[in-house]
Amino acid sequence: MSFRDNLIKARSHITFLVALGLGLALVISLEKRIDTRKSEAVEVTEQAQTLTEAVQSPLSMFEDVTPLPLAITGTSTQEDLDHARIAWRYFENNTHPETGLVNSADKYPSTTMWETGSYFIAVISADLLGIIEKEEAEARIALALGTLSEMRLFDDALPNKAYNVQTGELVDYGNRPVERGLGWSALDIARMVGAMGQVQNSYPDLAPQIAAVMDTWDLSQMVENGQLIGGNIADEKLRRDQEGRVGYEQYAAKAMMLFGFDMVNAYRAEDHLMVKEVMGQPIPVDSRLHRNITPAFTVSEPYIFDGLEFGFDARSHRFATAIYKAQEARFRETGVLTAVSESHLDEAPYFVYSSIWGGGAPWAVMTFKGERLDSKRTVTTKVAFAMDALFGTDYTRELVATIAPLGDVERGWPEGIYEIDGSTNGSVTTNTNATVLAALAFRAHGPLIQARQ
Repeated sequence: MSFRDNLIKARSHITFLVALGLGLALVISLEKRIDTRKSEAVEVTEQAQTLTEAVQSPLSMFEDVTPLPLAITGTSTQEDLDHARIAWRYFENNTHPETGLVNSADKYPSTTMWETGSYFIAVISADLLGIIEKEEAEARIALALGTLSEMRLFDDALPNKAYNVQTGELVDYGNRPVERGLGWSALDIARMVGAMGQVQNSYPDLAPQIAAVMDTWDLSQMVENGQLIGGNIADEKLRRDQEGRVGYEQYAAKAMMLFGFDMVNAYRAEDHLMVKEVMGQPIPVDSRLHRNITPAFTVSEPYIFDGLEFGFDARSHRFATAIYKAQEARFRETGVLTAVSESHLDEAPYFVYSSIWGGGAPWAVMTFKGERLDSKRTVTTKVAFAMDALFGTDYTRELVATIAPLGDVERGWPEGIYEIDGSTNGSVTTNTNATVLAALAFRAHGPLIQARQ
């Protein structure tokens, strides 16, 4: 039989073997694809786990920070009351009877919503301490609320960044009238909203006036996707920018949440958190630039306000503890008293941010434009009093004892002491004197939001 005949007879077997070979090849190919996909899936899972750990790791670095115990509250000493009266003198000197608004600094007739909020906190605190009567407190706040409800807004939407306290007019930062305005600061307005929440809690009879003010403000313009949005004029056009950095952003979020605003993303510190070690302490720093100019900075102010006004949450308590401990550690190592935050100055450029970490380095002092100016680092009055009220340590008592001689019974408390030569930073401001009053009220009653409950 020929090969051809045999091949024809065997064709069915050959077909089977070919099919079997093709099937085996297909199975091997599929297995390889499955293995590849499994490998890819494992790789994606590992990458997701790595990303999750990267997101979680900054907050996890604070798990080993043991929150400092809060100082015992419930009493005021005669010295406390004397210090409070010095702070209140500032407001007696700087309140304008026509508008009820207060100068941002001694004899400088301009204000922001942040400073007006500070004034409301000062009034409530002075009342709690018995420095003024409740009737005076309510009358002062009612007059200011009347002005706030009637004053012209930026684009008929939200408070301008600055106002003349004598006339209620929109002004620029030089206190010069400006027709349209400068835009709005979401952080400043949030502090004002938080202060009105404190007023409503302390003086329920003023709730209708607070509602009247808030009805004129379109607060939806500054809240978007759970974040704070500021309005800024650039080339004569309104530009909307996310506003707030770690510390200030969470403090402002708490204030807005008092009135039911969704602040879910503003409150999430972990989304933009990086940690810098300073004096052996993990310091919370925002990973975004400050005003798109310089690496963000960390100061004491938002944390002391959070503790004094709302009471710490678990996260802010740890952050504040680390920030306090770094400052005490700097003193222990160098012998230089340290109590830093943003500060007014009694000479140009008149305002700086004295940081625990900022602009890319520890203990940097930055101007508004992001320039270093370490020669203006100040041992600040407000941080000394606030940290002492909150934590009551030997170090905070030393800070207050050093600051105490600066109190001026005729003008109020100055900003503090210049570190470089021990001279007085003689600027006298609303924010510092309000913080002193809030600190002393905390010592007597605990967090302000709880004081009337």
